[in-house]
Amino acid sequence: MDKVLEELHKTLAQELLDRIRNGDEKASILNVARQFLKDNGIEALPVQDSSLKSLIDELPFDDDEENDLQKVAN
Repeated sequence: MDKVLEELHKTLAQELLDRIRNGDEKASILNVARQFLKDNGIEALPVQDSSLKSLIDELPFDDDEENDLQKVAN
């Protein structure tokens, strides 16, 4: 049974990666990928010169929230 679950996990990860790389930017696919990463303990910090930091810079946060995120990034 562990082998089956391992194969399912690997297949799901590869399918999500393939869809995102092929330009399937539907919110539902991105949300599944986000939840998959979260469920597997994969986290990222918005460090300088990272794509996550660039995304945060584009989002319409108010100044207080942006300052809090800047503290985390630095």
